[in-house]
Amino acid sequence: MADTDWHIDHLYAPLCSEVTCVRTPVHRYVIDVNRDPSGDSLYPGQNTTDLCPLTDFDGLPIYLDGQIPDANEVARRRETYHAPYHAALAAELQRVKAIHGFAMLYDCHSIRSVIPYLFDGTLPDFNIGTDSGTTCAPDLERQVHEVCREAEGFSTVLNGRFKGGWTTRNYGCPSAGLHAIQMELAQSTYMLEQPPWTFLDARADRTRVHLKTILQTLLDWRPI
Repeated sequence: MADTDWHIDHLYAPLCSEVTCVRTPVHRYVIDVNRDPSGDSLYPGQNTTDLCPLTDFDGLPIYLDGQIPDANEVARRRETYHAPYHAALAAELQRVKAIHGFAMLYDCHSIRSVIPYLFDGTLPDFNIGTDSGTTCAPDLERQVHEVCREAEGFSTVLNGRFKGGWTTRNYGCPSAGLHAIQMELAQSTYMLEQPPWTFLDARADRTRVHLKTILQTLLDWRPI
């Protein structure tokens, strides 16, 4: 329960009337659709979770002895859950690109703000990931970062601990007209981070002001 991307759809719903949403209800413990299907690590040398995680975000085992998924089970989950999600996402990106000549992927995530197993200290509120500037146009990255830096009372980082998962890295190809940005939100910006993981309307509304500005920035942007 603690490692769920809680309420992300609810947080963004009032802001998304002009964009398409592609999402999966499948929990990352089944298979993480933001991981490389090959199983390669996104962050070599750092603590992270796998395609089919065996530990939670605190480094504790998820499965009882003898229940760890074998290679056949991982392959089944990849075919059943990972592949259809990405087929739908890829198709939507190509549909939008065919209309406008380019497409943008704004990949929405959230995580607890304090997880010693994954990072030191407290996570910034807005964590922008573009794989060190490779997944979108530099001007687009700059504008989104600027919105976050100017958000009073909020902290931000560009390509810090979270540089963009496999989704951002796989689809982001500016030279092909595909621009991808991951936004990893600290859950403290809109919800209670402990049980019962309550959505906090007043806190969320303050965050939505800036998320709306980010989305409008993306909607207004055009390739040079």
